[in-house]
Amino acid sequence: MLEQRERMVEQQIIRRGIDDPRIVDAFRAVPREAFVPDDLREHAYEDRPLPIGEGQTISQPYIVAAMIEAANIGAQDRILEVGAGSGYAAAIMSRLAGQVFAIERHEVLAKQAQERIEALGYDNCTIIAGDGMEGLSHEAPFDAILVAARGLTAPPPLLEQLAMGGRLIIPLGTGAIQHLTRIVRKGPESWESENLAEVRFVPLLPGSVPQE
Repeated sequence: MLEQRERMVEQQIIRRGIDDPRIVDAFRAVPREAFVPDDLREHAYEDRPLPIGEGQTISQPYIVAAMIEAANIGAQDRILEVGAGSGYAAAIMSRLAGQVFAIERHEVLAKQAQERIEALGYDNCTIIAGDGMEGLSHEAPFDAILVAARGLTAPPPLLEQLAMGGRLIIPLGTGAIQHLTRIVRKGPESWESENLAEVRFVPLLPGSVPQE
């Protein structure tokens, strides 16, 4: 799998313009095959999303890289991901940031993702089952928040949980094609946004966790 991983990094990431050495090294370090179902491991490094159960997918590697690049993650940053899915993007970010929290609304996927993260020894990364649209207020503020699903507008709790200068990366739009958008917090009640690229994501939905 190492040869396939290196080919993926070279062809799908570097050749498409993402050449930040820290991001490239993170993609080289994290085994994507560990984040897909066993029967799809041989397809782990293909240039496409793959199903992971519960109607969800692991995103195309380049899209993960593009969102991470847009977030401009620093070595000491605290990161929140909304829509953890398989846990792959959170694992990549854990190689770049100080602390990563990721929320997944499907409890089964959240549990599987946390088990994968623990098996790899990434102890600065935590996967939580819950409603990502509400963020994670008790761990805020975050230097960057990445949302792996589209919405019409950015959820207000996520905007409020950004640190000053923090970046929210989210696909916005309701049609088949959305705009990957970066929203930067400029002040207590001030945010600036810019469109980065056209993308395709599933809708951002609220989720709930059964109470014990």
